[in-house]
Amino acid sequence: MAKPLAPAAAPAPIVYVVDDDQSVRAALEDLLASMGMQVRAFDSIAAFLQHPREDAPACLVLDVRMPGQSGLEFHRQMASHGLALPVVFITGHGDIAMGVAAMKEGAIEFLTKPFRDQELLDAIHVGIERDRLRRRDDEAVDALRQRWALLNPGERAVVDGVVRGRLNKQIAGELGVSEITVKVRRANVMRKMQARTLVDLVRMYDRLGPG
Repeated sequence: MAKPLAPAAAPAPIVYVVDDDQSVRAALEDLLASMGMQVRAFDSIAAFLQHPREDAPACLVLDVRMPGQSGLEFHRQMASHGLALPVVFITGHGDIAMGVAAMKEGAIEFLTKPFRDQELLDAIHVGIERDRLRRRDDEAVDALRQRWALLNPGERAVVDGVVRGRLNKQIAGELGVSEITVKVRRANVMRKMQARTLVDLVRMYDRLGPG
């Protein structure tokens, strides 16, 4: 009898480091590698952007001041590059106002050099866990989209009525079909969307958004 396939191992987390100081990059690579983490280090934001993203939970350790584009500026533009990585800032020239601004804009931490190794490691762990949760949520939404794609236009119209709190009779009147047809479509929707209750279905619809 064939043995069941073992579940695929979760991808190992990756830490991306962007700092124009070679000695800092080397020190961080050694530190993170000693903790069993995968590290990808770059001397500029441009070099980082040219590197293909890997399919794994990740965190970005980003120097604030570098030649060309600053880390703070890049952080504000990450979404336009399709990046949603948690960011830990490191800097040798930071101030309180700069740190507060970075944290308000979603940074995990703002560390001034020299910082303790454990401070950086703790921040990276928080970032990786946050990215792991984001990835899990994205996968769940993708699965919902795939189920939604199985619905035909009539079934989607029934869902629209259900989430607006309409009764089967009201939905039938709005769509110009029989109440039996609405019940059949509704049952098909529940099966295809794998929704156990109407509350489940409404929550799924809310996560997908309109359309």
